Amino acid sequence: MTAPRLILLATLGSAALLLGAFGFQVLGYAPCKMCLWQRWPHAAAVLIGTVILLGGPRVLAWLGAAAAATTGGIGIYHAGVEWRWWEGPTTCSGGGAGLTGLSGADLLSTETPTNVVMCDEIVWQFLGLSMAGWNAAISFVLVLLWITAARRT
Repeated sequence: MTAPRLILLATLGSAALLLGAFGFQVLGYAPCKMCLWQRWPHAAAVLIGTVILLGGPRVLAWLGAAAAATTGGIGIYHAGVEWRWWEGPTTCSGGGAGLTGLSGADLLSTETPTNVVMCDEIVWQFLGLSMAGWNAAISFVLVLLWITAARRT
């Protein structure tokens, strides 16, 4: 497969994962903080791929690989937090230790968010993988596509 086709495929892969994430959100699966972190590198990969496909230097494919690897790494970290293999950010996982900086008035305020989405809860899974796990697995396939494209330039 040619480098431009690989770049197109990797770009469309990140776009599809973003669309899938937004689709789940429309269906009522609100994203947690780490879910949102995973979206930014995909957006960067889509932008990088678009620039390359519009005539930009193909050496940018290495940045596409880095973006896909970044979201894959965040996905592994997030999946590990969900499976309680390691601790996640205190602001969205565990027993709420990240709430220690709040005053009594803050905790009693009715203006605070009422539906904090916890990063350490699996809200959807398929074949034993959560959304974070699927993001990681697919992202590392995209890394291979980006690297193959970069080596063919």
